[in-house]
Amino acid sequence: MSRNAQNDHLTRLEQTSIHIFREAFANFRSVCMPWSMGKDSNVLIWLARKAFCGKIPFPLLHIDTTYEFPEMYEFREKAKEIHGVDLIVRINEDAIRRGIGYATHDPVTVTHELKTVPLKAAIDEFKWDALVTGIRRDEDPTRAKERWFSPRSAEGVWDYKDQPPEFWGQFASTAPEGGHVRVQPLLEWTELDIWEYIRRENIPNPTLYFARNGKRFRSLGCHPITHPVDSPASNIDEVIEELKLTRVSERAGRAQDHVGRNSMQALRAKGFM
Repeated sequence: MSRNAQNDHLTRLEQTSIHIFREAFANFRSVCMPWSMGKDSNVLIWLARKAFCGKIPFPLLHIDTTYEFPEMYEFREKAKEIHGVDLIVRINEDAIRRGIGYATHDPVTVTHELKTVPLKAAIDEFKWDALVTGIRRDEDPTRAKERWFSPRSAEGVWDYKDQPPEFWGQFASTAPEGGHVRVQPLLEWTELDIWEYIRRENIPNPTLYFARNGKRFRSLGCHPITHPVDSPASNIDEVIEELKLTRVSERAGRAQDHVGRNSMQALRAKGFM
């Protein structure tokens, strides 16, 4: 793809995402954007600022498992200043007191307790009826089943077998009783699109994505269960060229995805991002 064609493609994706942002803000009473501090959620921040003239009009939420890489906590503070965001941080202190952790429990249990449970608690506390997430269909087969606007029940449950149709730009713009809607502006983007857009827009990101000693992270999560892949790609240009050739899946280093058959689908059905 030529550089001009690439820019046209990225601009079309950008315009669609901005439209999704504005539709969500216009149709829902209270919106929040969970922020993992990874590449996709950093692109979301950038797009949200473009959608709303430089100032994001809703809070960001970081669910802190307390197992983030040290570099991620440093990046969080820098990014707050760069983007001027209203950031809410939540930790499941009760689960930590009960000894929930990777040394004693499997990754699916820890992910549910330290991510999904505090997310549901925050939704109940702030009464958000829409969450803007960085889900992309190309990440894994479960996420490929998502819609632009994806309803969740009052218990946070996702009925992936009963998704709303989205014909002619008509979205599920009303939350279920007591529930909320997940809004996915990056749904049609690919990992390669994300990195090409990061390069074009010069979007800040954690340095963990770039190779050190022949390894780098494709996807970032809790450090005990997130592993790097072999890679010499030490800058954005090299990452992009690598992605054009690699056969390794993006989430190959994320242990909770591979604990058992359909583990990701089970997590997401219960409310995981």
